[in-house]
Amino acid sequence: MSNPKRIIIPTGYMGSGSSVITDLMSEIEGVDVSRGTFEYVFMHCPNGVFDLEDKLLIGNNAVRSDEALHSFEQTMKQLYDKKYWWVGHYNKNIGKGFFDATKDYIKSLTDVESDYYWYYQENTTLKMFFRLCFNKALKLVTLNRFKPKKVLAYEPMRLSFVNPERFYSASKEYIYKLFNMAGYQEQSILFDQLLLPFNLFRFEKYFGEDAFVFVIERDPRDVFISNKYYWSKQGEPVPYPVDVGEFCKYYRSLRQMEKTAQSDRIIRIKFEDLIYNYDQTVAMIFEKLGWDIKTHKAPKSRFNPEKSIYNTQLFLKSKEYECEGEYIAKELKEYLYDFPYVLNHKDNSVF
Repeated sequence: MSNPKRIIIPTGYMGSGSSVITDLMSEIEGVDVSRGTFEYVFMHCPNGVFDLEDKLLIGNNAVRSDEALHSFEQTMKQLYDKKYWWVGHYNKNIGKGFFDATKDYIKSLTDVESDYYWYYQENTTLKMFFRLCFNKALKLVTLNRFKPKKVLAYEPMRLSFVNPERFYSASKEYIYKLFNMAGYQEQSILFDQLLLPFNLFRFEKYFGEDAFVFVIERDPRDVFISNKYYWSKQGEPVPYPVDVGEFCKYYRSLRQMEKTAQSDRIIRIKFEDLIYNYDQTVAMIFEKLGWDIKTHKAPKSRFNPEKSIYNTQLFLKSKEYECEGEYIAKELKEYLYDFPYVLNHKDNSVF
């Protein structure tokens, strides 16, 4: 028994519980979740694939394209070989061929490589400064007979006049090359946070019918209580305000800046539905993926709704929480979950 291969992309809104998809997928036969909740940022990070798209397809010109391609290459190089950068180390987390594939991708987008240079390349760095000082001294010693090569931040200059069709075709080929490098040729595979809710409008330009995004939403009252009273005390870097009024403004702005994306392969799930409506929600996920429910070989071994239920209705655990929960309920009512019953919390049951 085997399911059709799928690319699974969990995402959410910072602390909304998207790791529930990773836990669920680890219970299913034929899904590679060996990288766990390692977050893949190469598409949406600064100077990632999406920034490259915007620079080359919106307001592009010769010098703009050069900066775009070199900034992308530099960022991908850092993701590739910075072992102790927690979002990097792609030579392990994707494969040793990652940077070679990246250089091939850049080459496919480049129309001209030139020895010419522009002011961006002349912007002095510390390394360039020492070289310029050395050249100056050498010219003085040789009475200007020494003609040094122009000192530049990088070379060569790369020009790209790519159109959308060519850009998206090359990008899709690049991304699937990375998927296969990571193991997609053998089985379904999960890439946590490869997309964020705020760039899902780009989804269908980069992925085929085999890619599915699961957007996990969670009641903002529990997000706030978790952030203020649990995560922040454990040193977790979730950047939500701990003042309830500021949180509501922040959270509303966060959700409202998202562009609507319509696709049958973008699946929105309430975190709470995987707890209070477990069987129906899991069945829906299998149906969307076109998978046989019988391949769910180890149900509740990693994601146990009977345990995770105590991560819900946190706003009822104390009078202080209740007051803040009531404020959020008034300000963010459209994002609340309609709980089927009031939960009787146990002491120290949050994890």
